[in-house]
Amino acid sequence: MTLIDHLEHLQALTAAAPVPDPGSGEAPPGVGDKVLTLLKWVANLAIAACVAGVLFTAGKMALAHRRGDDTNVSALGWVFAACILIGSASAVVSALI
Repeated sequence: MTLIDHLEHLQALTAAAPVPDPGSGEAPPGVGDKVLTLLKWVANLAIAACVAGVLFTAGKMALAHRRGDDTNVSALGWVFAACILIGSASAVVSALI
């Protein structure tokens, strides 16, 4: 897969991502759409950071394995934990509010 294919796949995944629920309140006129656009941009950047984190950690693991070292497994766990938290951020905030 080329980089363009990966980016298209990432765009397809983020297009299907749920839109944050603004709650029962009402946003000021002209601000609601801008805030949702900003949240979508932040979500896309966070997902891209997760993908980059997995790729970077996997690369470090491959190099460490070649040297006979296994120290990067915990780093992959932290990256996966961040992915789970980012993916469920809207649900977590909704549950806390």
